[in-house]
This record gives sequence, structure tokens and C-alpha cells, in this order.
Amino acid sequence: MKEMKWWMDIVKNLTMLTQFSFTLVTPLLMCLGICWLLCAKVGLGGWIYIPGFFFGMGGSGMVAWKLYISVTGKQKKEETKKHISFNRHE
Repeated sequence: MKEMKWWMDIVKNLTMLTQFSFTLVTPLLMCLGICWLLCAKVGLGGWIYIPGFFFGMGGSGMVAWKLYISVTGKQKKEETKKHISFNRHE
């Protein structure tokens, strides 16, 4: 039974790592894609990639921060569930 829980923890952590990597890459690629469209269709210069990069990194940081807050909140809830109280006996 403990082996199954161990595998579930590994899968859970791997899923969180994959989600975190997508979280970091997606906003940056979207901003750089918009910059490419602005350069190709509108005719703006290559300088537009610089603010696009920083906006993309800012978006990545913000989404990663919200993911971190969500994960720590779930961990705190799990810890309080494990706490033995007057009505909960193990």
C-alpha cells in the first residue's frame, strides 16, 4: 500500500513540475508571437521584441506566483486535515 502512495506522490510532483514549466513558457511565447505579428504585419522595428520579452517574463512570473500560492494553500489544508482534534481520532 505504501508503494502505491509513493508512486502517486511521484506522479503528483511530476504533474506539478510539468504544469510549472508550461506556466513559465506560455506567456513568454505568446508575447513574442504578438511581437512577431507586429513586426511582420504592421511594420514595427525589431525593438518591439525587447518590451515584449519583459512583458512575457512578467506574465510568467505572475502566473508562477499564483501557482505557488495555490500549491502552498493546498498543502496547508492537507496538514490541517491530518491534525488530530477532539472530534477526529485516528
